[in-house]
Amino acid sequence: MTRIIGGIAGSRQLTSPAKATRPTSDRIRESVFNRLAAFELIDDTRVLDLYAGTGALALEAISRGAKSAVLVEKDGKAAAVCNQNALLIKKALEKEGFFDSLCQVVHKPVAGFLKTNSDEFDLVFIDPPYDVPNDEVAQNLIDLVPLLSRDATVMLERSSRSEAVALPDELELVEQKNYGDTYVYWLKKTKTN
Repeated sequence: MTRIIGGIAGSRQLTSPAKATRPTSDRIRESVFNRLAAFELIDDTRVLDLYAGTGALALEAISRGAKSAVLVEKDGKAAAVCNQNALLIKKALEKEGFFDSLCQVVHKPVAGFLKTNSDEFDLVFIDPPYDVPNDEVAQNLIDLVPLLSRDATVMLERSSRSEAVALPDELELVEQKNYGDTYVYWLKKTKTN
């Protein structure tokens, strides 16, 4: 079962839709958030979670001090679960006296959201199903660039059996980590952008 690992809502169990998603494992999520905390990349950030699934990545960020989160999920059952999990985390935060974090679930395909949204984000999680083709993920990255703040961080999760995703010129690979059958890529805007 997926759970929030740290922060104010730590140890809260999240609901998962039956077989519709592949949540990021607790081990990978803990490593991701340890890295983000070490570089002070969570507090007061505007988070975008593409292919949100259970919403675990964005909700973990909210639990650890992110200012707001938008969770984008096209599957209706998964989007409903994101809403349910977001409400659970909101209640946990309110119980501890925190009322400022905003969380919005968008039931829409990622491509449609990226083409119609104008908000800016500081931290982006992209964890598509492993069967989403690399060219679709590459197009998502191209469409994402205008929505990134100057110092934004992007975390992309892919199967270790997949080829590397082609990056747009505006993004550069900062680090790549292998977790068995999962790769996590850390991306930043190139210095000229």
